[in-house]
Amino acid sequence: MVTATKMAAALVAGAAVLGAAHIATAEESGSVRLIRTYVQDYTTIEHGDARYTGGPLEGSVTILESSGGPFVAGTHERITCVVYAKSTEAGIDLDAPCTMTAPSGDTWYTHSKRRSGNVEAGGGGPGAMEILGGTGVYAGIGGSCTYDVGYLPDSWVAMIADCTWQK
Repeated sequence: MVTATKMAAALVAGAAVLGAAHIATAEESGSVRLIRTYVQDYTTIEHGDARYTGGPLEGSVTILESSGGPFVAGTHERITCVVYAKSTEAGIDLDAPCTMTAPSGDTWYTHSKRRSGNVEAGGGGPGAMEILGGTGVYAGIGGSCTYDVGYLPDSWVAMIADCTWQK
């Protein structure tokens, strides 16, 4: 016959195992919502029937919400991107690889793509972004995001993204 003490010990041990498994799973994948604000320094040239735009974005990223893992709600990091866009009557073809650097020195990488909207003040649009790993706590991270970006007066840019990630 099992005593109440042995039963309680078995239940506590089982709960600990399940809790540890839940924590391990939570650290292997999750979600993050972030905002990026930048100042752009683009150059645009007319070239035949297209306009080509390129240049840097410099600014910060703030983690607004996080389910855990390497992304911590309320933290701020530096961000540097290089933007390349081709605009025609058919639309825009924009690519932007970015590197985020945490105060610890750890970095993570994204690549944004947008096929609608523009890069003019008052413009912007929705896009998709990939998380492509990094260094330190971001090593081995991958994922995908949807975002919406807005171009503001005086060369300011703001973006909000919702992402899922996994290791």
